[in-house]
Amino acid sequence: MRKNFLFAGILFFLLSLSSWAQDRKIIPDTVLIDGDTLLMLGDSVLVQEPVKEIFWKTGGNYVLNIQQVTLSNWAAGGASSFALNSGVTLFANYKKDTKVWDTQMTLNLGFNRQGDREFETRKTNDNFVFVSNYGRQLSKVMYLTTQLDARTQLLAGYKYSRPPGSEVDVRTKISDLLSPGYLQSSTGLNLRKTYENKSRLSVILSPFTGRFTIVMNDSLSNAGAFGVVPGENVRAEAGMSFAVGVVDFVLMENVTWKADLNLFSNYESFGNMVVNFNSIIRLKVNKFISTRIETAVIYDEEVFIQQDDGSSKQAVQLQNLINFGVSLDF
Repeated sequence: MRKNFLFAGILFFLLSLSSWAQDRKIIPDTVLIDGDTLLMLGDSVLVQEPVKEIFWKTGGNYVLNIQQVTLSNWAAGGASSFALNSGVTLFANYKKDTKVWDTQMTLNLGFNRQGDREFETRKTNDNFVFVSNYGRQLSKVMYLTTQLDARTQLLAGYKYSRPPGSEVDVRTKISDLLSPGYLQSSTGLNLRKTYENKSRLSVILSPFTGRFTIVMNDSLSNAGAFGVVPGENVRAEAGMSFAVGVVDFVLMENVTWKADLNLFSNYESFGNMVVNFNSIIRLKVNKFISTRIETAVIYDEEVFIQQDDGSSKQAVQLQNLINFGVSLDF
């Protein structure tokens, strides 16, 4: 009886082993199945699922900087103040075969509050930039690209001054939401190159560019601000544009540079350039703290800047910010 039980047990074990071997798929180590990756385990192979290709890359960065000065009975003088500057950048990039589509949106907003002055809270930073370009590859680094560039601000902007003989500041509205707003559409050749350190260079030359200056505020429109015909809301121009973009260029360890330059020349007055330049140098302390040096330069011969003496003239617009605070990448 014991021999019968032993024989039955051995038979059951052999049948189970045979069934398990059949389920394992014993495959010679020189065979590929539909191009999938094969993992070697002794004389057998496990089939691994192919890696799913990713076409979209999305992310962004958020920064918040706060400064507060509180003075009480301070012999050296001064005034208490509070400053806040915040900004967010979002991007969505698509690449598949010969097609690329890059989109980026940047929004910055900043305020300064000082208790001993008229109009205690004043805007220090306000801009909205949306850039999207779609391209088809012509060669290894050359693309045929269509780009859309939209720029404006969110809140009203004011010029603060004190008339002669007055002890009170006055403010004059000089800008507003979509006053001005700029919309530029272009088609041309795009040189794109990505380097080993992941920095990227993009150069776009477009002989077919349409630029629209928008002034929706009635008082500014009636005054002919930003080059529109008095009473009109839109000024259309046709011309040529040249754009250069640098992303994540490594200046040194933990220091990166991002910049974009956009030049536009109207065919009616060819040679006179509208200049938009933005630069951000980022010094990263860790993944939560960083210092940013932001610079913006704008020149448009159709924009006249009001001076302290009440006159207006063409001038280079310059903004420079040095921020230290919280920075979050996502």
